[in-house]
Amino acid sequence: MGTGENSAKQDMGTGQRLWTPWRHAYVIGDRGRQRPGVPDALSAWPGDLGCVFCNQIAAVDYAIAHGMDRDEAEAAVWILERGPHAYLVLNAFPYNSGHLMAVPYLHQDSLAALPLPVAEDILRLGRRAERALRSVYHPHGLNLGLNLGESAGAGIAQHLHLHAVPRWSGDNNFLAVLADTRTLPEMLHDSWQRLRAALQSDTLETATELSAVDSESLADSLA
Repeated sequence: MGTGENSAKQDMGTGQRLWTPWRHAYVIGDRGRQRPGVPDALSAWPGDLGCVFCNQIAAVDYAIAHGMDRDEAEAAVWILERGPHAYLVLNAFPYNSGHLMAVPYLHQDSLAALPLPVAEDILRLGRRAERALRSVYHPHGLNLGLNLGESAGAGIAQHLHLHAVPRWSGDNNFLAVLADTRTLPEMLHDSWQRLRAALQSDTLETATELSAVDSESLADSLA
């Protein structure tokens, strides 16, 4: 065996390892949670609407109504901003740092089936997300899109959501194998703080402050 081959074998597996503990829930399946979307900090909410996003909003509103600080409650599930018909939230299992989503309050799996004001609010929030991501991360590009249905790649197919993902040339491709380079993700709390601040300072197309969403209203929307 030649020295070049020996050298190649020695070089294999020498790349840096990146520990991302927040993705453990994704690996083992967040479905293991008795109530998906409800973290321990919001576990006082007694309900379960059977949907990550619906549970998320209902648990946050319950906590706020029972005295928890709004910032604390929204930070527990990484909510960045709320509008009249939809909200922005960090993806808890991001493809890249800053990966966020625009999610309607209405439990619906079809864009065409959404009332027009809801669809318009999702687009408005998508525009605000783009500006915030460009301001905070200065990416080379962005992916913005919907995955409708499991076969299209939707992880939560029953409740549509618009992804906004900042991208950099060579961020998640064969560069990691060929050039021994890894993307260094930011901790979720740091992403939340930076993006929330950027959104709060953005005065264009501002979201209307949404009063607490009644859990019963959310349940009615599921009927």
